Amino acid sequence: MHESLEPLVKSCAVVISELELVKKLEENRPLRVKLGVDPTAPDIHLGHTVGLAKLRQFQELGHDAILIIGDFTAMIGDPSGRSATRPQLTHDEVMANAKTYQEQAFKILDPARTKVTFNGEWFEMMTFEEVIRLNSRVTLQQMLQREDFRERMDQGHPVRAHEIQYPIMQGWDSVMVRADIELGGTDQLFNIMVGRDLQREEKQAQQVAMMLPILEGLDGVQKMSKSLGNSVGVTEPADQMFGKLMSIPDAVMPKFYGLLLADSLPLGMHPMDAKKSLAKRIVARFHSESDAAAALEEFNRRFSQRDLGAADLPEFALASDEQDLVSIVVSAYARCFQISKSRSDVRRLVEQGSVQWRGEKVLDPKSILPSDSVGVLKLDKLRAVRIG
Repeated sequence: MHESLEPLVKSCAVVISELELVKKLEENRPLRVKLGVDPTAPDIHLGHTVGLAKLRQFQELGHDAILIIGDFTAMIGDPSGRSATRPQLTHDEVMANAKTYQEQAFKILDPARTKVTFNGEWFEMMTFEEVIRLNSRVTLQQMLQREDFRERMDQGHPVRAHEIQYPIMQGWDSVMVRADIELGGTDQLFNIMVGRDLQREEKQAQQVAMMLPILEGLDGVQKMSKSLGNSVGVTEPADQMFGKLMSIPDAVMPKFYGLLLADSLPLGMHPMDAKKSLAKRIVARFHSESDAAAALEEFNRRFSQRDLGAADLPEFALASDEQDLVSIVVSAYARCFQISKSRSDVRRLVEQGSVQWRGEKVLDPKSILPSDSVGVLKLDKLRAVRIG
């Protein structure tokens, strides 16, 4: 058994196959390890860093990192796990996103040992005849085996023809870079297996599929996603990053420790202390130790010591007329913390006593705040805003 096999597969959910990986490692050459990313948004979040960290691990073992920026696939948008068609982006929008995406990826990857490739380099040059020939390599039945496509059709939701192109294009990327290994989340398995099929047809050695667990977002339920409002961006201010991480449910703490820190949840440590340790270590990684220490101190002052009057809180301006408490809290979550809360969610928070105005619980969701109100509004146990 190759000595580097165990650390490489440790955090993977699925490897197809370990035997193939061992054989490649035993060739004693730098392997070409592919990770494809679509810059559908300008920022990356902690969920994206799981694959990037695995790619960095391969780099440190002397292998070649191939980061494919999907400037063409991003215009389609990966349909994996989606219940509806993604909004289409223009190429200019994608390229603008790609610039910041690369800069942020290099917070994790070693830029000197990373080959960045845009898949537009080959797709832009393809004639329509070549596109047709590539499409002829797969069947419609094969594409419609995808669980997310089937679910959408069963629910009467459309599956657009261009979305069916996505797995084919991702698979062709593997052929073009002659990938030995492709990394991806578990939702990418279908796409990566298409790549293996196309490589076999092209008489190439098939890539090993290394599937990583999906990191849940701040809600602890759905996949971390900026569009769902449950993400933590790697460039967010230190105190905001710290505060968001303190809001994750206890149930997903072991997964956050494992996937983001390659560590185990400390045994016997109080959940609050373990969460503070997690948040501090992640903030230190993307900012600095001093920023992490300052964020912890601010969090303790704001919430543990309950000295909200002296804390550095987001400013929130009320509308010119009187507003009901529920509307204010919904708006404060969205504008100050980029978190989407429904009115029913907020009503429950109010009724549970989580919402406080000037240090006092407000239990009536129908309460009104005049437009000239001044004070601290605590939204929940982790978030507060300054009004006025």
